Amino acid sequence: MAAMKKTAPLPLIDGIKPSYLHLPCDKKLHGTLLLDFLCRRFPYIGREIWAGRLSDGHIFDEAGTPLAADAAFRPGGTVYYYREAIAAEEEPVPFQEHILHIDEHLIVADKPHFLPVIPGGRFLRETLLTRLRLRPELQHLNPENFTPLHRLDKDTAGVILFAHRPESRRAYQTLFQSRAVEKTYEALAPTRTDLAYPLHVRSRLERGEPFYLTRQAEGEANSHTIIELAENRGGHSLYRLRPVSGKKHQLRVHMAALGMPLLNDPLYPDPQPADCTDYAHPLKLLARAIEFTDPFSGLKRRFESTRAL
Repeated sequence: MAAMKKTAPLPLIDGIKPSYLHLPCDKKLHGTLLLDFLCRRFPYIGREIWAGRLSDGHIFDEAGTPLAADAAFRPGGTVYYYREAIAAEEEPVPFQEHILHIDEHLIVADKPHFLPVIPGGRFLRETLLTRLRLRPELQHLNPENFTPLHRLDKDTAGVILFAHRPESRRAYQTLFQSRAVEKTYEALAPTRTDLAYPLHVRSRLERGEPFYLTRQAEGEANSHTIIELAENRGGHSLYRLRPVSGKKHQLRVHMAALGMPLLNDPLYPDPQPADCTDYAHPLKLLARAIEFTDPFSGLKRRFESTRAL
């Protein structure tokens, strides 16, 4: 039986949930200091920082009780902490999200380019999830329960759905898992009028190198994209893209493989350094619309981004 996900005993702070760490069931560590384990587990965070967090009461056990500086390691336990060091150094993303729709189950947002959906890596406060949790008009919906229902890359703008009620979340997640949701993207890329549109691109996609890239490989196709030329604009044209499958970076990889890399793509075909962010030149990829049959009302729903490429 799969282990149930633990519920954090601590509240949101500035829209951010605490991070947690499961302690290994290693009896050899019984009686040693928790501080020593944290330093070994996260060697890039200085010992003085962990010691300071413990001394200040900023690391907690499963009951939400602050742990002392000399707290012992407890095999199989869980500790919680807030990633304040990263948040303090975070650079604001200078673009604003918009709320397109709110109902008894969903929040539909229009995400800007450069803004991650959820915290991770060097992004903590500057994420769509954290921003939504802090919006005054959404406080009555219990922001701690906000959960994105699907992925949308940091570099991509457009429509994304969040569930705000745990009891109805699963019904919407099932729609995405069963491919009962139709997504339409728009992109700017080099014009090719020599192809017979609509194109059906099928290929096998696998993790690339470095790990954050996706590459095409030999073997049975596990991805499928439908590509239409929506508007010929000269050197670069507007394309309408419909992903039948949902592999990481699928649209970007398929377009690049056709010799039509998306305008301002920092990864395909030539990866740029991760810290090379150019706010003046966003990736020209937009999640234009999402359409599905609502699992509760039975009605057809369609939500569209108001942004332009």
